[in-house]
Amino acid sequence: MRNRLVHLVALAVAGLSLGVAASMPAQADASHALIQGSGSGWSANAVNQWIADVQTNGLQVVYTASGSAQGRKDFGYRTTDFAVSDIGYQGVDPVTGDTDTSQGRAFSYLPIVAGGTSFPYQLRVSGQLVRNLRLSGTTLAKIFTGQITNWNDPAITKDNNGHAFPSIQIIPVVHSEGSGSSAQFTRYLDTEYPSIWRPYLGASGLTEYYPRKGRMIAQSGSDGVMNYIASAAANGSIGYDEYSYALAKDYPVAKILNKAGYFTLPTQYNVAVALTKAKINGNKKSPDYLLQNLNDVYNYGDRRTYPLSSYSYGIIPTASDDKTMTTAKRQTLADYLYYSICQGQREVGPIGYSPLPVNLVKASFQQIGLLKKADSKVDLTNRDVSTCNNPTFDKSNPSRNYLAEVAPQPPACDQVGHGPCSGDAASYNGNPDGNGNPGGSNKNSGSGDPSGGGKNNGSGNPGGGGKNNGGGDPTGGGTYDPTTGQLTGTGSDPTGTTVASVPVELSGYQQTNLLPLLAGLAVALLVIAIALPPLLNRRLLKPRGDTS
Repeated sequence: MRNRLVHLVALAVAGLSLGVAASMPAQADASHALIQGSGSGWSANAVNQWIADVQTNGLQVVYTASGSAQGRKDFGYRTTDFAVSDIGYQGVDPVTGDTDTSQGRAFSYLPIVAGGTSFPYQLRVSGQLVRNLRLSGTTLAKIFTGQITNWNDPAITKDNNGHAFPSIQIIPVVHSEGSGSSAQFTRYLDTEYPSIWRPYLGASGLTEYYPRKGRMIAQSGSDGVMNYIASAAANGSIGYDEYSYALAKDYPVAKILNKAGYFTLPTQYNVAVALTKAKINGNKKSPDYLLQNLNDVYNYGDRRTYPLSSYSYGIIPTASDDKTMTTAKRQTLADYLYYSICQGQREVGPIGYSPLPVNLVKASFQQIGLLKKADSKVDLTNRDVSTCNNPTFDKSNPSRNYLAEVAPQPPACDQVGHGPCSGDAASYNGNPDGNGNPGGSNKNSGSGDPSGGGKNNGSGNPGGGGKNNGGGDPTGGGTYDPTTGQLTGTGSDPTGTTVASVPVELSGYQQTNLLPLLAGLAVALLVIAIALPPLLNRRLLKPRGDTS
């Protein structure tokens, strides 16, 4: 009896095991291998989101956010398979004099993520966190060169339309590592405010190694900068980083004055508008092919633009004789990049980035094609715009950039000479005038980003499934009615064209299938339900001492 019972239980367990095993995604087989990359902290939140997504399907990717400068070095020394950097190789670093090349390793750049370099801060007045700070570029430059050292400075008061802050020392927080965030910010300073920046640097040009003077605090990495600003001892601090880091901590960032005379945030919409003016190097023979020139972005006259918008790049190996690469590694890299520039772009808006437009996605496809050129065994079947589920364009008219088209206009209170936009200083992210990012379920009547599911009567990004009565975000998930502004159900773009997620099967692995699991469970439960009760009944009825 006991043997029969054990046998049936074993059958049940076997059924369960078969169901579970059948439901597991096919892991990366011999056609894939683990790849490792390093570099930009500015891009890391997006990069790691994509890594987590593809990992569930069997791709193994490891990324270390060591800073753009270190990422380029790691790639050149062949200790990694790819890098991510906010700028290209410089040849020689203009500040340190260090060599900055790929050490002869053949490579190509490809754009992977767009976003805005923001200025998170902690400024508390009577214990309340100010959330509606506005700064002009000139004021920003003087803060980060030590010329403005107190929050009651007249220049800051002027930027905020006469609203003065009390006497609180400013603590600028900069990156201690070789940072792409530093490079993006200092390029802006060097281009727009050379008379302020160059005497401070002692030279012209950008730098990834921010010079530290006076009360400046240096922290390593994007997380380090943001964690310091959010710490209890950091009242009066302001730093620079990609917008994603401030959003993740629900901390405010300064609105920056654009050339149209409006103070704006680095939302995915404002970044998308700004980057329509980026000049991309289109010379395929140039070592800087696809790198950006942002001069016209800084000076764009559209009132919706965020001036410090930019792209970040993947750096991939392209030589057929690159001894660190195998077919399996190249296949993993190709599949990961395909996901990143297509389906993965749907996730970046709500976490503080902006999806790539179609021209750069097409260019990235061409660069991914170099992996196959290096190794004909790499499978790039069906890798083009027609299979790319990117939220900025559709297959019927891929030249359109939805985000730039539907980007909301800033409210009048964000214009120079008006405002600042009103609202509780302690809850600016839920500002009833709508110029913030309501991280909770706040009511927002202007242009904001209700990613926490709030009610938004203006134009914003209902990433949390909130009710949006203005121009909404096609990546937020919901059916958008352009007449009523209501957003419900599954995802659609602001023009009414459905852009719901379409699963894409990458080469060499498949999505998890629950049917085998359910089938296995059903078989196991059926065996238990039929056979186990009578056996237990017999067992209970047998006299003690009967071991049959």
